[in-house]
Amino acid sequence: MNLNLWIIFLASTIFISATPGPNMLLMLSHGARYGWRATLATMAGAISGLAILIGLSALGVGAILMASPTLFQGLKLVGGVYLIYLGAQCWRAGETMNMPEKSANTAYARYQTGFTVALSNPKAILFAGAFLPQFIDLNQPQGPQWLILLVSFFCIESVWQVAYAWGGHQLAQWLQAPGRIRRFNRCCALAFFLVGGLLALTQ
Repeated sequence: MNLNLWIIFLASTIFISATPGPNMLLMLSHGARYGWRATLATMAGAISGLAILIGLSALGVGAILMASPTLFQGLKLVGGVYLIYLGAQCWRAGETMNMPEKSANTAYARYQTGFTVALSNPKAILFAGAFLPQFIDLNQPQGPQWLILLVSFFCIESVWQVAYAWGGHQLAQWLQAPGRIRRFNRCCALAFFLVGGLLALTQ
């Protein structure tokens, strides 16, 4: 594919992936709670969810969502409610780094949480359906171009997820002081509430 077009794609994707959203917020939270290595399971779940969303976009689901604002809004509402639920769990955690009820202390549970959070944002389908095709040169074979774009996207996304998880892990020692864990949980809760509310309500 065209080298200049690929460089523009890389720069755009680095910026988009770096922007704090549901996935990165979850990596930060889990990194602080369980360490960045344990958060690799969360990352695997998020990457799996994104892969499914991109696959759905390739099957034309993105076009269906764009053609049906009611369906798209409904999916966003469900995703927003789930993020608000995670915020409530953080708020209830109080002075402990473990989440109440459905704890993420096992790798499978962390994988499930990452997978569900990734699927909670239907905008990823529109990202794949509307953003990625702009970097495809129709005068060249499309298969290799899609492969380059997708490999580049998942590499960048993975690096940023590791960075956020490592950043959360670095917070762990700071959180040992009295009262800081509660403040951290409250801040995470408010962030999930904000992101969930924006996802559910924005057009």
